[in-house]
Amino acid sequence: MSTNAKVSAAAEAEAEAEVVCVQLMLGLVLPLPLTLFIAHNLYSINLLSHPSLTLSLISVIQCPIVLLLYGRLRKNRKHCSYLKAVGRGLLGLPIGALVNALGAIALGAPVGTQYFSQTLNWSLMMSLFTIVPAATVFGSSWKDWQRIFAHTKPMGSVDLIICLPAHGAVIGAWFGAWPMPLDWERPWQEWPICVSYGAMVGYLVAMVASFGCVAVRARLQHVKRE
Repeated sequence: MSTNAKVSAAAEAEAEAEVVCVQLMLGLVLPLPLTLFIAHNLYSINLLSHPSLTLSLISVIQCPIVLLLYGRLRKNRKHCSYLKAVGRGLLGLPIGALVNALGAIALGAPVGTQYFSQTLNWSLMMSLFTIVPAATVFGSSWKDWQRIFAHTKPMGSVDLIICLPAHGAVIGAWFGAWPMPLDWERPWQEWPICVSYGAMVGYLVAMVASFGCVAVRARLQHVKRE
């Protein structure tokens, strides 16, 4: 193996190891279960009793974790510092919230001042699941955004841990919305409770799936180098 090939293989191995490390840290921190645990045991609230407060707490805890961890995976490190990556992730938060809110309203979410705080906090949570990781890692690279969201074609480990959880959250929210129009008259059918539960379940399942894919990919790369 030539010197250039060895350097390239070492750099690729280092990048794969960093992705696995970020995935492990996300798995160890488990911000969603941790937030729900804190909300229930420390503040005595949950999505059924105080949906807006619980969703805002999720965003407050999830936001720094997502920004700090995905900032480690930023592309074009020579031209993008860690702080810049975190900054563009923060910029992506309100933009992603607006996109998610408009999408939810277009698909039938209730509109009105009484629903404003619920929709706002739900949209911020969804932005952290979908837009913020991509904004932190890719910035304004339209080619990468198209590959992840328009074509759903992740090409590497970083793409996997952005693409799968984002799609999982959206699909979970969509399935979670199904019971809303049914006349069961259950408290959890209110907006955005069942949609939030669906999004969280979809996100967590997809996160586990992405971790499995990254681990398998890293193992295959290791075997190939040997």
